[in-house]
Amino acid sequence: MPQFGRPSTDTTREAWEEDDGTTTDIWDQIDEVVADDLDYVRSALVPTNDVYVTQLTAVTDPLQSTGHIVRYRYGKDAAAGAQIDLTIQLRQGYVNEGTPGTLIATVATLTNIPAGWTAGSYTLTAGEADNITSYSSLYIRFVANQI
Repeated sequence: MPQFGRPSTDTTREAWEEDDGTTTDIWDQIDEVVADDLDYVRSALVPTNDVYVTQLTAVTDPLQSTGHIVRYRYGKDAAAGAQIDLTIQLRQGYVNEGTPGTLIATVATLTNIPAGWTAGSYTLTAGEADNITSYSSLYIRFVANQI
């Protein structure tokens, strides 16, 4: 049976906020079962390696090395705007930027993300999936940077 780890808490937030500009518990803007582009998190207008990390809800070890998929949506609000690059990572045991835990996978390295919403996904390799030793300690790390 499929399991879904969803954002459950803000772990690190450097200049990221909710779509309405507030900064309290922004993880709940991206924890939907079905994608909802009316609520989202965003980096600063001019991000400089701005980091956002959210812990995922715990799931049970599936005892297999296949079928581990990270799904995400991304975009920027100006088609002719500045170049924004975005890196997305899956980490285990993240505490903070000084103690980032184990990199399980770089899910995406996106150069000059487009305006509007784009869906993405990444399927972990068997080796990446096998490196997960604690399904209750997984985090998604986003880094936005204007070039």
